[in-house]
Amino acid sequence: METVVFTDPETGEVAEFLVEEETELNGNKYLLVSEELDGEYAAYILKEVVTEDDEILYEMLEDDVEFQALAKVFSELVDEETDIEY
Repeated sequence: METVVFTDPETGEVAEFLVEEETELNGNKYLLVSEELDGEYAAYILKEVVTEDDEILYEMLEDDVEFQALAKVFSELVDEETDIEY
């Protein structure tokens, strides 16, 4: 399974996420990623951002409307055994 490394811009903390699914919406690429925390799994939606230097970065999706729309899309794309709560 593919992984992506995410660095929190505020704390500098680095996390490695498993890429569960990806999709494009309105010309933007999004990743549904997960990590294991104390035996539980947490999932996040990352948005791909291309810098002026053509560097690809991912940022946490914070817009509530955009998040709700993508959570619905990803819930339809993942397998039936995966339960996405949003």
